[in-house]
Amino acid sequence: MGNTQTNTNVQPRPSLTLADAIAMIVGIVIGAGIFRAPSIVAGSAATETVVIALWIAGGVISIVGALCYAELGSAYPSAGGEYHFLSRAYGDKLGFLFAWARMSVVQTGAIAAIAFVFGDYATQLVNLGDKSSVIYAVIAVIAVTALNVIGTRESKLTQTAITAALLIAMAAVIVAGFVAGAAPAKPAAATAASASGPLFSQLALIFVLLAYGGWNEAAYLTAEMQDRRRNIVRALVIGLVIVTLIYVLLNLSYIKVLGLDGMKASKALAADVMKLTFGSAGALALSLIVMTAALSTLNATVFTGARTNYALGRDYALFGKLGTWSEGANAPVPALLTQGAVALMLVLLSSFTSDGFETMVAYTSGAFWLFFLLTSISLFVLRRQKPDNDDHFRVPLYPLTPILFSAMCAFMLYSSVNYAMSKDPGSIGALLGLGVLLAGIPLMLIAKKRAAA
Repeated sequence: MGNTQTNTNVQPRPSLTLADAIAMIVGIVIGAGIFRAPSIVAGSAATETVVIALWIAGGVISIVGALCYAELGSAYPSAGGEYHFLSRAYGDKLGFLFAWARMSVVQTGAIAAIAFVFGDYATQLVNLGDKSSVIYAVIAVIAVTALNVIGTRESKLTQTAITAALLIAMAAVIVAGFVAGAAPAKPAAATAASASGPLFSQLALIFVLLAYGGWNEAAYLTAEMQDRRRNIVRALVIGLVIVTLIYVLLNLSYIKVLGLDGMKASKALAADVMKLTFGSAGALALSLIVMTAALSTLNATVFTGARTNYALGRDYALFGKLGTWSEGANAPVPALLTQGAVALMLVLLSSFTSDGFETMVAYTSGAFWLFFLLTSISLFVLRRQKPDNDDHFRVPLYPLTPILFSAMCAFMLYSSVNYAMSKDPGSIGALLGLGVLLAGIPLMLIAKKRAAA
């Protein structure tokens, strides 16, 4: 591990290249969700053309939001990312609540959810018993946290390697789809009937945007990014263009092999494509691909998540131990360990529900989209303040761009909460997430009182 001495005087070093940042963004966004969401989207769309249009629209919406984050990140570079933006725009109280939510709900809940996906697919390869998925999830959280504690260099090299392997694997799925036989032609009468209703339902866009989620984590890379003014914009745009291209090609391959009706009926689209092309070996390959996707997202999420905890510790004595940076590892080691411990607790708690993954998605969604919306609005507020970096990127077509982004966030906040509360175990997770978020209010008052003393 090298010299792991930690102190509050050591600052993050700009060690992340453009390629590192792109690998992080692509690795976070392309998770196991793309193997689950397309069937739901297809089931909520009228035609195959609408399906592809929705995935393109998701990429465009994400790029619009990314441009807003590029201005915030280059104007106010900080390892605290959104915590820094929200504190500057609305004051320390809201910044504290966001950091608390990220440490106890949003990021740690996302880590737990991703770990469950890894566990589900690892269990298909080697079953460890009734709690096999939970055991694998615990192992994944511990292993990835340990990797990040060893050092930023090791974490980013691993991320680049995993992302490269994931892109190759997903290319194999795409190629398999295009070389496989086409789906049976759909009768004209059925096609007309399916297109007679609405083009798509609200649910379709919810899951498209969820599949694109995570690009905002780039905000936590700015303090460690080389040539941040240009690279933050390049990393976000290039990363999201890559993701959009992959998502569109994947869905085109699904459509070619299964057709719209086949996509609606399938619970494992990629697995069906691989089985049709490569037989039983395809199912094994698919499990490995999804596990790779989960590890890619998990590593990048652990990496970025600890940066908020570090920033919180720098600002509040109540969490002071989190605000230390390991010079040898070039990483916030105490923040990483705390984050890992909370994520493990969430894995164990959600293992008592019927679906750990769904519980954790509902646990995180409300708080995630609430603070996402507040961050988008903060751009209007911070435009009136002097930036930390005068030579920063400015979002094009202002104020239209952030208005569109804010509208998307508001839609997703309403839709996600409404969806989570409509069914179990989602409602259990949503209520638990709200309770933990509200628990941050007395903690904030205590922290502010100590700071004033």
